[in-house]
Amino acid sequence: MTLTQSFIVILFLIVASAFFSVAEISLAAARRLRLRQMADDGDARAERVMRVQEQPGHYFTVVQIGLNAVSILGGIVGEGALSPYLTEFFSIWLSPGRAATAGFLLSFFAVTSLFILFADLFPKRLGMTNPENLAVRVIVPMRTLMSVLRPLVWLYSHAADLLFKLLGLPSTRDDRITSDDILALTEAGAQAGVLARPEQQVIANVFELDTRTVGSAMTPRDRIAYFLKDDPDQVIRARIAAEPFSTYPVCEGNIDHVIGYVDAKDLFQRALNNQPITLGSDDLVRKILVVPDRLTLAEVLEAFRQAHEDFAVIVNEYSLVVGVVTLNDVMSTVMGELVMTPEEELIVRRDENSWLIDGATPMQDVQRALGVDEWPHADEYETLAGFLMVMLRRVPRRTDCVSWSGMRFEVLDVDSYRIDQVMVSREGANVAAAPVSVVRTPGGP
Repeated sequence: MTLTQSFIVILFLIVASAFFSVAEISLAAARRLRLRQMADDGDARAERVMRVQEQPGHYFTVVQIGLNAVSILGGIVGEGALSPYLTEFFSIWLSPGRAATAGFLLSFFAVTSLFILFADLFPKRLGMTNPENLAVRVIVPMRTLMSVLRPLVWLYSHAADLLFKLLGLPSTRDDRITSDDILALTEAGAQAGVLARPEQQVIANVFELDTRTVGSAMTPRDRIAYFLKDDPDQVIRARIAAEPFSTYPVCEGNIDHVIGYVDAKDLFQRALNNQPITLGSDDLVRKILVVPDRLTLAEVLEAFRQAHEDFAVIVNEYSLVVGVVTLNDVMSTVMGELVMTPEEELIVRRDENSWLIDGATPMQDVQRALGVDEWPHADEYETLAGFLMVMLRRVPRRTDCVSWSGMRFEVLDVDSYRIDQVMVSREGANVAAAPVSVVRTPGGP
């Protein structure tokens, strides 16, 4: 075989090896969602690729047969083609034995480098950049090779299956898509600029509905505007004017004895018609939905759907009212900053290293804003105020401070034992550990 013929054979073997490399990496990297879109658009090859992904054993067997056969032939042809010429070249300066060794080593290095660069690295990087399109391009010739090499494929595939059974390993790929997979994709899309950050946050909030309790979205007990059943017309009108809401619980005696609720539209209709407003009328007071405070927001949505209601009273294990929640509250939690006005924001970033946070802010939102992954005793509280109470072991006072994971939490305002505002600031740019320290004001327990 002449040098020219040897180079042609080597080139052919490099192209063949590159084909098998592309076939291997493209099938492994091809995303089923993208392939499904291509199949729905009429590309029958995408459907074939998905079927092969479900049982890829025979496919990868053909790939390995091709890669190994080509590599062995490339080594034989390359060494026989280049080694004599290089040996003759080195014999000008070296002894025959050393010249032969040098010629063999340089021939081996040259052929190996060509295969590494053009038959492995380049095609595999190419396959990673556009796996779905390449997978559908190579699927037809690969299926042909699977038919031609069926006996060898059967032999090696069954041998591999036997090894998997002996080792107790799964032989098929798990293509189930989890919420973590979807969140990772949306995060990557947001970082790439394909998905707006608020839109990505909406998707993340949807998946958090199963972990957030209703307390993270409710209106707390001290902010509930309610009527007593025997309130006179003047009191009802004054409360509507002072605290305009869409729905009001109706109680008997006190807030912990809720008997129903009234819709503001019904009250306004009576007021506009100059009719007296009395809550003893059955046509005004509606049956109310009562839910426990341990429900998640997803469970609350299901309760709304089953009861055909969009308003509920939340009670604790002692049957005491702890808050109220509406469908709008839940959807506001999902939509986040897309629907939240500046006045409603619970977390306000002052600068790069400090935040002003409402004490009622759910810890999931605090964690996301501050980038802190772990919190002490996380199962004992749901809000920033609860975190401070657990850390201080008492009701916080103004100027109380807690440090955690390089963050300093300072209480700025307390209203009737309720923590209104907390200043959070970074204590240092580089914090290796996450130590806890508590600073109590004088006179504390």
